[in-house]
Amino acid sequence: MAEHHRIFLVGPMGAGKTTIGKRLAKALKLRFIDCDHELERRTGVSVSVIFEIEGEQGFRERERRLIDELTQLDDIVLATGGGAVLEAGNRTLLQSRGYTIYLYANVQDLLARTRNDTNRPLLKAPDRAQRLREIVTAREPFYREVARLCVDTGAHSLADIVTLIRTECAP
Repeated sequence: MAEHHRIFLVGPMGAGKTTIGKRLAKALKLRFIDCDHELERRTGVSVSVIFEIEGEQGFRERERRLIDELTQLDDIVLATGGGAVLEAGNRTLLQSRGYTIYLYANVQDLLARTRNDTNRPLLKAPDRAQRLREIVTAREPFYREVARLCVDTGAHSLADIVTLIRTECAP
C-alpha cells in the first residue's frame, strides 16, 4: 500500500464516497477525510448555507483551496464533493497526487440513497430525478478523465467494493 498512500474518491452524490471511504480507510489503516464535511467543520456552517450566502462559485472556490491542501496529505482516503471535478485544476491535482477512483451507480440508486438528504443544494429541484440525470451526464466525462479505477457501487456489496479497491491499489 506504500505506493498509493493517497486515495481519492470521486463520483456523484449518493454514489457511496463517504460510506466506502470510511470502510476503505479502516481496512487500509489510513485516515478518512470527507471534503464537504471538512469544509463544514472549518466554516461552522453547512454546504447549503455556503451555497445560499456565496453561491456555487463561492463554494467551488472554497472547495478548490481545500482540495489543493488535502491532496497533499499522506496516508489518506479522501472523499471529494460530487462537483469537485468541474474545476480543471482539481482534476489535475486528483490525477497527479494520488490514486483516483470513480464510484458510480445508476440514477435510481442515487435517488434512493439521497431521498432523505435535505443538505444537497443542487438537488433542490421540482424533478429531482431529472436534475440528478443532468448532473451525472454533465460530470461523467470528468469523473472518467481523472479515474484510474471505476467501480459500480450498485452492482457490488460494500465488502466486495473494499476488497476490489484494495486489490487494485496493492503495490
